[in-house]
Amino acid sequence: MDKLKNAFLAKWIFIIPSLFLMALFLFPLLALFIRSIHPDFFANALSAQAIKALQLSLITSTITTAGAVILGTPLAYLLARWKFRFKAWIELLIDLPIVLPPSVAGLLLLITFGRRGVFGSALLTLGISLPFTVAAVVVAQMFVAAPLYVRAARIGFGGIDKQLEEAASVEGANQWQLFREVMIPLSGRAILSGIVLTWTRALGEFGATILFAGNLEGVTQTMPMAIYLGFERNLGVALALSVVLVIVSLILLTFTRGLDEREKH
Repeated sequence: MDKLKNAFLAKWIFIIPSLFLMALFLFPLLALFIRSIHPDFFANALSAQAIKALQLSLITSTITTAGAVILGTPLAYLLARWKFRFKAWIELLIDLPIVLPPSVAGLLLLITFGRRGVFGSALLTLGISLPFTVAAVVVAQMFVAAPLYVRAARIGFGGIDKQLEEAASVEGANQWQLFREVMIPLSGRAILSGIVLTWTRALGEFGATILFAGNLEGVTQTMPMAIYLGFERNLGVALALSVVLVIVSLILLTFTRGLDEREKH
């Protein structure tokens, strides 16, 4: 009897803290959907401002994710499989934007690429002005989101057995063949995870974007900024846009989990 009682208590030691944390995740979502039930919900969610903001968010986050994959995959591979000087410092540099406050990230971009920034004047001589443009939105998203992809891909490449790499080399595979036919397929799950993390992080980016790209409706106003503006002017608009963003994120995560489960089987 004592053993059963102890086993029961031991289980609840794990269950109770888990329930508290799950409640912290679940209750705000329930509150959002409950408060957003309103006759004007669809009018707010399908307004011209919402459609433009969602369209810009989807386009820029997709461009950001594609750029992270193209530029970040070789970097992740180098960090995972090669040995060279200052490797630890490079890893630190890549991980730093993940922990930086978004406002600091935006300020860094502004003083670097702004019109009066360190490199801004050089860009102006070339006819390039980044701040308060769609390109600035992509740059801000890339700065804060791309490190998540590099980190995930690096872990994926680093987890591959070195004996497979050696066997491929013995069979005559060059570096490109090894990368394309062995490394990429075996680290596919980690790369997919990195893509999802990067895409969702870029989709929800706010702090760096508003400082570097501004909040110009129809130009640089993404969904998070439209929600912020709606919160100041009309809570119903903010709630509707938040629901749309949550649904888009849930669809993406559900699709990704489905692919992951299929890969396991």
